[in-house]
Amino acid sequence: MNEIKAGITGEKSVAVTMENTAVAMGSGTLRVFATPAMIALIEGCCAESVEELLGEGITSVGTNVNIDHLAASPLGAGIVCKSKLTAFDGRKLDFAVEVFDNAGLIGKGTHTRFTVKADSFLKKANAKLER
Repeated sequence: MNEIKAGITGEKSVAVTMENTAVAMGSGTLRVFATPAMIALIEGCCAESVEELLGEGITSVGTNVNIDHLAASPLGAGIVCKSKLTAFDGRKLDFAVEVFDNAGLIGKGTHTRFTVKADSFLKKANAKLER
C-alpha cells in the first residue's frame, strides 16, 4: 500500500436503464437515475481506483457517503463518476467525487473507505450468523 497517495483518480460509467431507476430501486416513483444507483457507482469508482494498489488479501470497504444529488437523469442517459483520492491516512481513504450526465454535473460530494484484510473482515461478518 506504499503506492497509495493523494491525487489518484478514477472514472466509471453506466447508462440509465430500468434497473437503476428510482422506481426499480424503491427510492422513488420516477424512471430517472436513482440516488442509490449513484451511490453504488461512486463506491465502485473509488474502490476500483485503488484496488490494484492494495496488497495481497487486502480490499477496501465503504464507510461514509456524503452526496448531493443535484439533477435528474432520464432513461438512456450516460452517467460518469470521477473520483480523486484527497487523503490516505493509515487505512482510511478519503475521496472527492463528481457525477455527470450528458448535460452536466448531477452529483458531488465525498466518500470514505477503509482498507481491510478480506479474510478477517468476512470472518467477523459471518460470525454474526453464529450468535
